[in-house]
Amino acid sequence: MDWIEFISAGLLFLASHRLPTIVSVRKQLVGVVGERGFLCAYSVLSLILLAWLIAASGRAPFVALWGPAPWHAWVAIIAMPAACLLVAFSIGTPNPLSFGGGDERRFDPQRPGAVGFARHGLLSALAVWSVVHLIANGNVAHVVLFGLFALFSGYGMLLIDKRKQRQLGMKRWRELAHATSLWPGQSLVTGRWQPHLWPIGADTVKRLAAAVALYVCALWMHESLIGMNPLPG
Repeated sequence: MDWIEFISAGLLFLASHRLPTIVSVRKQLVGVVGERGFLCAYSVLSLILLAWLIAASGRAPFVALWGPAPWHAWVAIIAMPAACLLVAFSIGTPNPLSFGGGDERRFDPQRPGAVGFARHGLLSALAVWSVVHLIANGNVAHVVLFGLFALFSGYGMLLIDKRKQRQLGMKRWRELAHATSLWPGQSLVTGRWQPHLWPIGADTVKRLAAAVALYVCALWMHESLIGMNPLPG
């Protein structure tokens, strides 16, 4: 019965993210509740299904694939600050190339800021979180869970790019996306994006502080919420 709950939660979670990407379905929903109402309802539904899916994975039968090792915790400890930075620098940043990015007139393609490092920052953060937690949780239910999130984030980046290309037109999309990265750091390696690191502005300081606060809260609350101490040893 627990497997049935886990599979049902996973299928509903996937369906809830697939159906709104169908143009005709999205138009009908927006026509009924409006764009703002659609985004609010979609966000609430996603959070409810996400919470259910995570809870269902914990109730699924435990079938071990590999045992815990000390280095598993170190991978998460080292990688999760990057995920927190991606979240902090993505939320509220003008970014017409990803979901909820706002008006393209507020975005400077010559100085894309954090979007230059990752144009889908939240999905990139989800990918980092998924992979490190997949490594640390070697049982069937959690491998499926975190593997699903990793695939979802990677596929989501490609899907959003295609949707934005269709909405903006390929010529305009290329102009906006030239100095940005599909995979984090890609444009930095190729030289298409050169970050302006100095002087450090007040907004940058606030976002760095938010990333540190998010990381500390995640460490502090992990055991009480998840039931496992994330620190090595």
